[in-house]
Amino acid sequence: MTYCSAAAPKTFFEAWAYASPMTLIAVAGGTGTAGRAVVAEAVARGYSVRSISRHLPAPNDPRRVPGASYVLGDFHSGDGVPEALAGVDALIETLDAKAGAALQALPVTTVAVLAAAARAGVGRCVLLSIVNAAQASIGYYQVQAARARSYESSGQPSSVVYATQFHNLLAGIFAAGSKAGLIPAVPGASFQPIATADVARVLVDEAAVSSADLHRTTLAGGPTIYSMKDLAWQWKSVTGRRGLVTPVPLPGPAGRFLRTGMNLAPNHAVGTVEFSDWLATRA
Repeated sequence: MTYCSAAAPKTFFEAWAYASPMTLIAVAGGTGTAGRAVVAEAVARGYSVRSISRHLPAPNDPRRVPGASYVLGDFHSGDGVPEALAGVDALIETLDAKAGAALQALPVTTVAVLAAAARAGVGRCVLLSIVNAAQASIGYYQVQAARARSYESSGQPSSVVYATQFHNLLAGIFAAGSKAGLIPAVPGASFQPIATADVARVLVDEAAVSSADLHRTTLAGGPTIYSMKDLAWQWKSVTGRRGLVTPVPLPGPAGRFLRTGMNLAPNHAVGTVEFSDWLATRA
């Protein structure tokens, strides 16, 4: 598989957004963690932005980004989707689910997203996925890999952005452990955490790619690789939370995936926000 290098500097795309006939970007799942960051990034560049979700956030909901429009659309059932995609030039898919039936339904939903986009004449579809998802036997990762394969084989102008783990994920793991007095650190595991804002920048870059470029795959890694132990100490230092940083073995496929560095993208460190700096903004 050939991976594209990071796109041109943001300032170029800010100017391009005003000059280009492509003006409307839709974000499927625009009220989720990654989706909100994408909406904010696209609005900041001067694009018209439409967030599509199954439930509309209230007018005063903090998930709303000023300058974006919010519409109902359920890609699983198809309700509201034709209207939501009317006039859309590029679609960025950030739909997600963590477990259960919702997670298992995601590959089918992604197929529906691509079909709806084709019917609506959307010029490019962009998917957020995970670095080396296809190499992991973990259920969540296999679902993400299946979705990426649908994009790769769709025959439509599309991009898949494979990102390393979000800062939010690691902070959540450490916070959950600290409640029991133990901050987990898997021996031999390292991470290259990335801010959602940095991933959003790459996703919007891909939305701006010409439809003549049929399919692209791009890697997006955080600025620095740290051992999980180092990251645990950073989290504890910045947050001031209690708990003992403790080695916690992780057997099985998940442990092997991390210990062999399959979750890393050392040659694609496009992120700009370090984990400790991200934590400081939330302290």
